[in-house]
Amino acid sequence: MKHFLLGIAIIFCSQNIFSQDVNTLLKEAEKLMLLPNEKAAFLKYNDVLKQQPNNLIALTKSAELCSNIGNREANAKARDNYYKVAMSYAKTAYKLYPANDEANVAMAIAQGRIILLKSGKEKIAAVKALKMYAENATTANPKNYKAWHILGKWNYEVSSLNSLERSAAKLFYGALPSASLSNAIANYEKAKSLSNTFLLNHLELAKAYKKNGDKIKAVAELNYLLTQKNISEDDAQYKIEATTLLKKWQ
Repeated sequence: MKHFLLGIAIIFCSQNIFSQDVNTLLKEAEKLMLLPNEKAAFLKYNDVLKQQPNNLIALTKSAELCSNIGNREANAKARDNYYKVAMSYAKTAYKLYPANDEANVAMAIAQGRIILLKSGKEKIAAVKALKMYAENATTANPKNYKAWHILGKWNYEVSSLNSLERSAAKLFYGALPSASLSNAIANYEKAKSLSNTFLLNHLELAKAYKKNGDKIKAVAELNYLLTQKNISEDDAQYKIEATTLLKKWQ
């Protein structure tokens, strides 16, 4: 009995150490995200997945990071590889946690990137799926600002299709869901109310307001963006684009 209890204690301690190791890795990855150093954070989340392949945080963060890193790749092959890996992580997260908002956001982001690699019917299917995942995320967690931003971007892009493009899509691949610029603005505003430091959302909201004929609000969004601290690796580029747009609009 004494040996049995000792064995149980050893197993318990091993599990506790194992758990602490994973928690430490997650904290280290989060710190790297804040630097920001996305490639280093991605590698740290991969270390988590080596120990816990089903870890939701590591899976969704890895998917999102691959999407972001790939989007900055100048080499098309490297970019496409990152997008495919992002989709792989996202699919795993969604398969394991289909009702989770971050798993659905990961799928929506990955779909948005992978659309660039598809054409014809597959592309239309991906566009429809993107909207579904984003809506799933807002249903699971109405406070997920990334999901509202994705819906805003979806409405902006789809509503920007001209009548010829929409007719062609309907004729060959089936009609797209309805979309509007007003919905895009509402979605972006919802995202802003949940996270006012998400600079990409301010940039896209500015474009939507400008397209809607409200230059005053568009310029206000860009000016606000330029006062904010950089959080992601892409924020510096968003500020460059915002500065360019301000010169163009004013």
